[in-house]
Amino acid sequence: MRVSETDVLVAGGGGTGLMAALSAARLGRAVMLIEKNPKLGGTSGMSVGSICASATLQQREVGIEDEPDAHFEDMPKFHGDRANRDNPVLRRILADAMPETMRFLSDLGLVFMKPVPEPPHRVPRLHQVLPHSGAFIHQLSRHCRREGVVIRTSCAARRLIIEDGRAVGMEVEGPGGPEIIRARRGIVLATGDISAAEDAFRGRHLPKEMAGIPAINTTSTGDGQKLGEEIGASVANGDLAWGPEIRFIAPPRASWIMKVPPIPAFARLVKLMMDALPAALLRPFLMSFVTTYLAPSHGLFREGGIMVNREGERFCDELAKPEYAMAKQTDQTAFILLDGAMAAKFVGWPHYVSTAPGVAYAYLPDYARNRRDITHKAETLETLAGKIGVPAAALAHTIAAYNAGDRIGRPAFGAGPYYALGPARPWVVFTEGGLAITPDLAVIGSGEQPVPGLFAAGSAGQGGLLLEGHGHHLGWAFASGRIAGRNAAFSPIVTTKED
Repeated sequence: MRVSETDVLVAGGGGTGLMAALSAARLGRAVMLIEKNPKLGGTSGMSVGSICASATLQQREVGIEDEPDAHFEDMPKFHGDRANRDNPVLRRILADAMPETMRFLSDLGLVFMKPVPEPPHRVPRLHQVLPHSGAFIHQLSRHCRREGVVIRTSCAARRLIIEDGRAVGMEVEGPGGPEIIRARRGIVLATGDISAAEDAFRGRHLPKEMAGIPAINTTSTGDGQKLGEEIGASVANGDLAWGPEIRFIAPPRASWIMKVPPIPAFARLVKLMMDALPAALLRPFLMSFVTTYLAPSHGLFREGGIMVNREGERFCDELAKPEYAMAKQTDQTAFILLDGAMAAKFVGWPHYVSTAPGVAYAYLPDYARNRRDITHKAETLETLAGKIGVPAAALAHTIAAYNAGDRIGRPAFGAGPYYALGPARPWVVFTEGGLAITPDLAVIGSGEQPVPGLFAAGSAGQGGLLLEGHGHHLGWAFASGRIAGRNAAFSPIVTTKED
């Protein structure tokens, strides 16, 4: 079997892995990064692109006084009844690392909107990257290559190599077949979460009700968690997840905003526009973003909207976790129906269809303009049934039965014009279960002892840290990646068996 060597080996080519590789390379180490997919990006590249941070240059520019202590104190306000599941040591590390992490990202050429609020944070802390999340991957990979990082795509991690209790390498599978990559100093697992792992693995951690519900990132298969478990490590908070969550199907073509170049010059132009343009001219830009990526609000159901499957049948109480019932329908698909009176509400605050926290709210006219593929309008239920491809007689029967039944205080389904939003499906957005780690981000193996030379970051190394609220997952991805890359670079050097 072929053998390669490097100082630091990073598994995973998303934001976490790229940050780890760049950090190690800037310390003068030889770094190799492997990514099982043909392209870099990971979940970071699919994200909305918001980072939650305190004491940033962006905050100071608009007069916001903030500090990590306040950020640390505000994070548990999002936890609710999960507060006892948090790892406060890692929360402290995250809060303290974010100011420098944001400076590091800004120095790479990344451009952010002015911070926006998300209560219960006491001050605006959400920093939205411009023009979209692809900028993270573009800039980080560009700087990695400048620093000499060897990036190998279509190369999957298969097995950790442990010698004398220390992680010294990894068996991988690439286009040329199996290979061993030895790491003279350290290995960083930055392989993402377990949301798309096979049910046999996912079922050991996530609630059984989530079985069969697909993940947003179909390649988040828990590779790092599996590698860790094989050498005696454990997964913390493996039963927690964001989701399942109802989301509309993706548009048939990428939106124009995702096609614009994620280069700093264009991002600065976008920021200038956002700072200078009146809201009426800026809003179309924001709407193309919000209506592409985000989930429908459950306010649609509270105001009387109902869900039907491809057979035209109502299949659940829309106010009681309908996403689980959706998973049992044909193609796991449903449509959200509104009558004329309901639709008339969802044209302005507080009746929004979707929101990107602190960025923008999207209403029914926004969907009609930006997502014509999933917004259907008709004067009669029969015509609406034809537009969404469900049996007209079954839909008429469903509405009649709903109006005749116990609606638990919700209005009857009345006159048109009628709207249907969909198809929509349930998705697991991401999971919270990461390998247990030390404050140095070293993986804790058998006997509750850290494995020398092995580190984990991002979702693979979440270690019981709760990342509720928006922007904390990306914050942890970049902050922990930077720390893990640095610590791997400073691990004591180990020679090969042949030496």
